[in-house]
Amino acid sequence: MVYELCTPQDLTGAPFFAAAPLVAAPLFPFGVTLRTGIAAIAATAGVHIRYALDAVAITEVATVATVAVLAVLINRLVSRAHARLASARGIAEAVQRAVLPEPAERIGTLWVAARYEAAQADALIGGDLYAAQDTPHGVRLIVGDVRGKGMGAVGAVAVAVGAFREAADQEATLEAVVQRLEHALARELTRREGVETVEGFVTALLAEIPHGDGVVRLLNRGHPGPLLLYADGSVRVLAAERPALPLGMGELASWPDDVQEEAFPPGATLLVHTDGLSEARDARDVFFDPARDLSGRVFAGPGALLDALVDDVRRHTGGGTTDDMALLAVRRP
Repeated sequence: MVYELCTPQDLTGAPFFAAAPLVAAPLFPFGVTLRTGIAAIAATAGVHIRYALDAVAITEVATVATVAVLAVLINRLVSRAHARLASARGIAEAVQRAVLPEPAERIGTLWVAARYEAAQADALIGGDLYAAQDTPHGVRLIVGDVRGKGMGAVGAVAVAVGAFREAADQEATLEAVVQRLEHALARELTRREGVETVEGFVTALLAEIPHGDGVVRLLNRGHPGPLLLYADGSVRVLAAERPALPLGMGELASWPDDVQEEAFPPGATLLVHTDGLSEARDARDVFFDPARDLSGRVFAGPGALLDALVDDVRRHTGGGTTDDMALLAVRRP
């Protein structure tokens, strides 16, 4: 309006009046967009009352009115799209809670925390998995990484987690739990199409922390070794003593599963992760080293440890990663 009133009559500000409701349409609620359109029409008509309401003035008012009506329609379409997006996001969150529920902060006598960082923007779940539960044989947990991405990988995650939860309660040894997982994943892979039928596999680390014993038993199937963080800040990588093939590749070779037992003293924290952590790279293609990053540091609890670790990875990569990252930390008080 100031532009119209301070310039000659042949210089029009109609494009600015038309722009106002269009800007409001995707950014503000329906009422604000409607009032902005009405105000733009009234302002256009008002500045022309100063002059004669000739054909040019009427055309400008009609143009702004038409754009205002279109802006209102755009606002309704954007609102509906936002509602659909909110519904889809709510469904995705429900799926995540069903497939990968957040573990309780305390399981048995242990403090537990988990984090999932998806590489894909706005994704809540991908091909990584974790689970922890109390069983008659101790607290058992699994962290794994499914080959591939998309809904096929999510389906394999659901199968693996479901099979683990059932077998962890029923089987007396980690070796038996792993065999149950092998059978469940074999059935799942036969239902998948394309290359996944012959090349599908899951790397996994299973752990068992018996009640009352200061030890942890590990069974590694092609997964990155976990870290053991001691109360004094020292860190030790629990690499597999004998490498083993991932789940789903058992037919390529046959050897007995190797359960590795390590001391798990009071105040120590077991950190199990997927390769999204150890293979996170910066702009110079330098890999993130979790053992070096955590060495000499002491954290109030497993949740604080994972929060700090996620922040460190984001700083190292510049805010984004190329692979999903699942973290599970268990502390013995």
